[in-house]
Amino acid sequence: MLLEIDHHSGVPIYRQVIRQIRQQIMTEGLKEGDQLETVRDLAAKLKVNPMTISKAYSFLEAEELVERKRGIGLFVSKVKKGRLDRIKAKLLDTVLNRAAVTAIQLGIPEDEAVEIFKKQYREYDSQNRR
Repeated sequence: MLLEIDHHSGVPIYRQVIRQIRQQIMTEGLKEGDQLETVRDLAAKLKVNPMTISKAYSFLEAEELVERKRGIGLFVSKVKKGRLDRIKAKLLDTVLNRAAVTAIQLGIPEDEAVEIFKKQYREYDSQNRR
């Protein structure tokens, strides 16, 4: 599990951990049944307080994205298709919201911003189909 923490972003570390693990589950970087690193191990790896990781894991557990198996650890849960689609849409909405705000701040017209998005989408999609 590869996570990056930006200590200067202003976003609480536990939220960064939640967002990145959620995204890895949605993109199948973490698959159903995969075990998450222990709180202690991940905290040491990221050089953060173990309570921060514990808090992030608790939120993921409340979202039913991970499940705790007593004495063994945390594992990625099976996520129902409809729920999976809603979570993916919410993740995309969050990213596109930031992109829209940035485009407006830069004074880029909507049609030009949409064309930039389409170009990026097509380039990335064609690279991944090879």
